[in-house]
Amino acid sequence: MTVPAHPDPFVAFTALGDATGFVDRILEVIEHIRLFEDFEREEIDTLTHYFRCYRAAAGAEIIREGEAGDFMLLLIEGGVEIVKLDPRGLPQRMGVAGPGKTLGEMSLIDGEPRFASCVTLEPTLFAVLDRTALIRVVSEEPRVGVKLLMELLMLLNQRLRSVSGELMNCLESKTQTCRSILAEG
Repeated sequence: MTVPAHPDPFVAFTALGDATGFVDRILEVIEHIRLFEDFEREEIDTLTHYFRCYRAAAGAEIIREGEAGDFMLLLIEGGVEIVKLDPRGLPQRMGVAGPGKTLGEMSLIDGEPRFASCVTLEPTLFAVLDRTALIRVVSEEPRVGVKLLMELLMLLNQRLRSVSGELMNCLESKTQTCRSILAEG
């Protein structure tokens, strides 16, 4: 029994090959890329062999909420709107990301469905690292691969701490509102 090939989620975009041709541009935006701030130029050069680059027109959905994913994106040029469907199914803007931002790190690691959609706001150049390429980096370039995994772990931990803080603030606000209502009654 043959297993159907996983469809290429980027077939609709212009494929530009690996990211080696974009090293200089990546280095220009590196100061904005927290994930790669501790990498030397030679390590970035090494990593670019494992990323694939694409160009998408404005209005293209490059990540779709709810779809399975095993890749992350690095925005090199352009920008995307991050959109999440609310309980009524209406899109709600969560934010905007531009050059130097990474998207989809959680799904790269766990393969779970996408939390939100990302739609390009303008022509956008992005690099893709999928799980297969990540595994290759770790096995072929262990020092760089482990460094990348540690940086991903730290980035995701920082985001979790931030969201946990926001949740606690929200719960405290709700608790104060309930106490005010009870005190009035």
